Parts: sequence; C-alpha cells; structure tokens
Amino acid sequence: MTVMTPSDLLGEARALIARPDAATAGIWPRTSALLARQAMEQTVRTFWEALPDTAGLAFAAMRSQLICLPFCLDVATADQVAYTWAALSRACHYHPYELAPIATELTGWIDDVESLVTEIATGIRGTGS
Repeated sequence: MTVMTPSDLLGEARALIARPDAATAGIWPRTSALLARQAMEQTVRTFWEALPDTAGLAFAAMRSQLICLPFCLDVATADQVAYTWAALSRACHYHPYELAPIATELTGWIDDVESLVTEIATGIRGTGS
C-alpha cells in the first residue's frame, strides 16, 4: 500500500478542481476538501511525532491536537491551522440546505494548507529533529 504525502494529497485535490468530469459531478468539492484535510492532519501528526515530548499527541483526536498546537507553534499559525481544518471539515459533510463549497473557496483552503504544511515542516526542521 502506497501512502500519499501531504503534497500528493494536495495535488490530487487541485486536480479534482481543475478537471471537471461528469463522473465526479456533485462529489468533487467534498472529495477535494477531504484530501486537503487529510494533508493537514498528516502534517500535524508528523509535527507531534517529531517532538519527543509530544509524540503521544499524534494518536489523539484532531481537536485535541489543535487545542495543544498553540503551545508548540506560534499562535497565529496554530489559529490558522484550526480555522482551515474546521472549514475543510464542514465542507466534507453533506448539509441538505447548504451548497457545496465552490472552486475558489477550495483553492483558497488548499493554498492555506500548502503554506501551513511548509511552515510546520520548517518548524519541525527547526527543532533539530
């Protein structure tokens, strides 16, 4: 089984937005949001695993991980991670009286995830791990 990296997941999310297809009509927005959210979750999990004192947090619920994030990252980055994760989580679920997210919303969230992945990866390298 091949594990996709956050970059792979974000690339697939972007591909769904860029290539409208009759086979994915109606599902591509939520699928794209799910792939972006998985990229973010994988990055946050990797962040916790890289820090010896917090490796156990990698197995906690994502909300718990997000609550702890401001104690190990700058607050602005932690807040952006939490906001984007919540937006993507909401977009992943079908709500009968709401429209699915549009391509520009998804692209913005994917851009946010991409920059957060880079920033968190830089933070991991900065810890000496």
